[in-house]
Amino acid sequence: MAKELTSRAENYSQWYNDLVIKADLAENSAVRGCMVIKPYGYAIWERMRDELDRMFKETGHVNAYFPLFIPKSFLSKEADHVEGFAKECAVVTHYRLKQNPDGPGVVVDPEAKLEEELIVRPTSETIIWSTYKNWIHSYRDLPILCNQWANVVRWEMRTRLFLRTAEFLWQEGHTAHATEAEAVEETVKMLHVYGDFAEKFLAIPVIRGVKSANERFAGALETYCIEALMQDGKALQAGTSHFLGQNFAKAFDVTFMNKENKQELVWATSWGVSTRLMGALIMTHSDDNGLVLPPTLAPIQVVIVPIYKTEEQLNAIREKVDALSAELKAAGIRVKFDDDDTKKPGWKFAEYELKGVPVRLAMGARDLENNTVEVARRDTLTKETVSFDGLVGYIQNLLTEVQNNIFQKAVDYRASVTREVNSYEEFKVEIEKGGFLLCHWDGTPETEELIKQETKATIRCIPLEGDKTPGVCVVTGKPSKQRVVFARAY
Repeated sequence: MAKELTSRAENYSQWYNDLVIKADLAENSAVRGCMVIKPYGYAIWERMRDELDRMFKETGHVNAYFPLFIPKSFLSKEADHVEGFAKECAVVTHYRLKQNPDGPGVVVDPEAKLEEELIVRPTSETIIWSTYKNWIHSYRDLPILCNQWANVVRWEMRTRLFLRTAEFLWQEGHTAHATEAEAVEETVKMLHVYGDFAEKFLAIPVIRGVKSANERFAGALETYCIEALMQDGKALQAGTSHFLGQNFAKAFDVTFMNKENKQELVWATSWGVSTRLMGALIMTHSDDNGLVLPPTLAPIQVVIVPIYKTEEQLNAIREKVDALSAELKAAGIRVKFDDDDTKKPGWKFAEYELKGVPVRLAMGARDLENNTVEVARRDTLTKETVSFDGLVGYIQNLLTEVQNNIFQKAVDYRASVTREVNSYEEFKVEIEKGGFLLCHWDGTPETEELIKQETKATIRCIPLEGDKTPGVCVVTGKPSKQRVVFARAY
């Protein structure tokens, strides 16, 4: 099956599309711009969702659900917000169909026009803050720490599975606070939750930073982000956390009585990640043979494939494997015994390699005699024969080793294509090679826009950590507070 994949070197974009389809992650749907997430792809998303949900709840957040439809007037209340999303909105204008009087099928009933059009949720700040107005009266009602798992619609004309679709799945946190300091603290806290999740669970190294004004979320005072680097040298924004100030509280008149019995506006944050993380996962780790999944994330961590000629041999292998599977499951390891007799072992090896299963065990008649098993690693594509004695502990250690190796490989790649650049001439040459460019910028939107127009590179973030040494802008020569991260991006 891997032979059917276009190689990354030949055509990276086609390789990605091939892999998403052939690994059974997703496919295009009958609705233009939308996707069907297939069971294997959804199982990976569920692992992401469940881990993030656990992390959110550990930091005091609770889940809620808000309407899919938003009155058009709500989006008009916050000027920057509506300007940022107006061109991506799907609009509901009627509420009923009727039989076509001129032929077969149905038509929109012109008598069923809505008094006010409804926007299909592109993001939920407006509907949530109109609700929070009813929930918040006193400082005793704060903070509100809500998260929502939902779908959203942003009308995209040029789509790619997981990376950019008209409808996608995500989570969006929306919190309300009594003070600016609390809201900023929440924004930064969630940035680090995302960063830890990406690095420890997805094995994707990220840069934590702040967006420039040009790249800021519509309606936010500050946007924090985690930026990842894909194998083709392009950046991908993997998560964002926004300090919204009091903009939405002003728009929806959300006030509270403070401890001094004075009315104050509430402070807000929002933060989210989406199924775009599936694209990040694929493009950070996978190879020309298929997916490479971190063990923490893989729906199947260990697959066991029997090799046999007779039913008697299969039964003997099954007896041995059943005991092993029980021990692995007891140790918290997700294991599958594939004894499907309609497919040959070679086909299964290729299939599980394509699907990124971290560890594959193969057992035949000779292994039974020798009390051994063949162990194959997906990350290095290496194999070794191991004794059955102490196998569970061996596999536990191996899964940890695979996780660490996948992460370190991504770290090393990022380091190899991250360079300091000190002139605009050098910048124009280096940006063609891909990767992260660290350079000084004078802080003006005009300079940032000039660079974008001339090189297609954007400021991915202003890093929270790293070189803070002042310098001069590579374009204008004006003073610069620190180096920022430029790259071309998805």
